[in-house]
Amino acid sequence: MHSFPRLVQLNRDDEAYLERARVIAHQGWGKVHPNPMVGCVLVKNGHIIGEGYHEIFGGPHAELLALERARSEPAGATAYVSLEPCNHFGKTPPCTQALVRAGIRRVVFGATDPGIVSAGGAGALRDAGVQVIGPVWGDREARAENPFFTHAVRHQRPFVALKLAMSLDAKIASASGVRTRITGTEAEREVHRLRTGFDSIMVGAGTVRADNPRLTTRLVPPGREPVKRVLLMPRADVDITSAVLEDTGRFPVHIFCLDKEANVSMQFESSGVHIEQVAADSGDNSLLDLEAVLGRCHELGFRSVLCEGGARLAAGLLKLSLVDRLYLFISPRALGGEGVPGFSEDANHTDWDNYSAACRPAAFGTDTLITLDRIVD
Repeated sequence: MHSFPRLVQLNRDDEAYLERARVIAHQGWGKVHPNPMVGCVLVKNGHIIGEGYHEIFGGPHAELLALERARSEPAGATAYVSLEPCNHFGKTPPCTQALVRAGIRRVVFGATDPGIVSAGGAGALRDAGVQVIGPVWGDREARAENPFFTHAVRHQRPFVALKLAMSLDAKIASASGVRTRITGTEAEREVHRLRTGFDSIMVGAGTVRADNPRLTTRLVPPGREPVKRVLLMPRADVDITSAVLEDTGRFPVHIFCLDKEANVSMQFESSGVHIEQVAADSGDNSLLDLEAVLGRCHELGFRSVLCEGGARLAAGLLKLSLVDRLYLFISPRALGGEGVPGFSEDANHTDWDNYSAACRPAAFGTDTLITLDRIVD
């Protein structure tokens, strides 16, 4: 369970059933975006009679699936829902109406729906005579559960997550320009699972040259749609034989550069790669303006970006307070004094007090994942 402060204190049973709804909601990761992940558990006479989660974008919502799968008459039951039931006609009818028609007596929900159109479900249920308890979770916990959905309501740029695989002494490579395997296969598989939930994966020029990554989701079942690969290459000097330029029909590539020269555009775009020209950084005209990059990503429809390095790009995003979430995979090994620091001196400008745990640390083999979210007022 989370350790966030609760807006409403629940008894032990209510807390456990709402936690169950939260857990099953996460099964929708990578399949329902840009819609939120939602789980629903129906309980009657102390027993779970049905449950469901939002399984696929455009498909039935969690409440509808739980009602369809109820093993006994749901009238008089309590519905535990991780997100406030929606109150609008979208790709599916309002969940509030379905709950009322089914005779649900009581609804306990975790997070308030921040949507302009979909919100108001709690009020509609109360007006229909249903006892409603919620929101139970505060803003920080709500954002932790559905970060992209919550972020999109408030910001005109993508949600940015930064993933770093680090040694115990906070190094990301044994030496500059040397490809170094930091974490094990279990952590690598988890990274691929995380990728399925993002619209795009971003890396810098140094990572492309040193690691020659593919940036795909090949180790896990595919998500809702293929992820886009974003390369920050100021001079557009990526090797045409790089692994990241493979399978561009399935996993599109966008190269962000300073000058969109005709010969460069023809060379890459004929291979299914898109060239995006953006402004230079005001402090260093050899680098890209990261805010301009994210602005263009937003224009392209990328609501979320998973940045996978390297250190300079990570430091630049942190310095500008553009990192909304940190995924830190920590390996139980040290790389020593010659290793490349995961955080450069520029990262010292980051106010680390503005980050807090989004969930409990998780083990993947011998590696540990720490997830931090930036606190937003």
